[in-house]
Amino acid sequence: MTDISAADSRANDCPDSTSSLSEILLMTEQMVDLARNNQWDQVTELEEIRRRALSRCFSEPIPDQYSDLYSEALAAMLQLNEEVISLLEMAKSEVAIKRTDQVRTRKSIGHYLDVSDQH
Repeated sequence: MTDISAADSRANDCPDSTSSLSEILLMTEQMVDLARNNQWDQVTELEEIRRRALSRCFSEPIPDQYSDLYSEALAAMLQLNEEVISLLEMAKSEVAIKRTDQVRTRKSIGHYLDVSDQH
């Protein structure tokens, strides 16, 4: 079973919202690890699973005795989300740079071939 399949299975099996929240936080950490390794397809897949788990987790009111726990977990998730977004922005910049380099290379090759054909 892949890590993502296991995360999906665990998220579905969580009996109460507190353990669900814990699993969601673990999924978010896993998303950061995947993003660090440029595994964006898996990040996207895990985000979909996490979104469903969040919906289930918050489908009922949060018990008062857990409000601090939820606040801390949500703050941690937001921080991890910011890291994923930052990694995504860096990846987008890298892709843009590579694309620019490819365009330059293609132009250089075209120019070389044009000069080569003239001789």
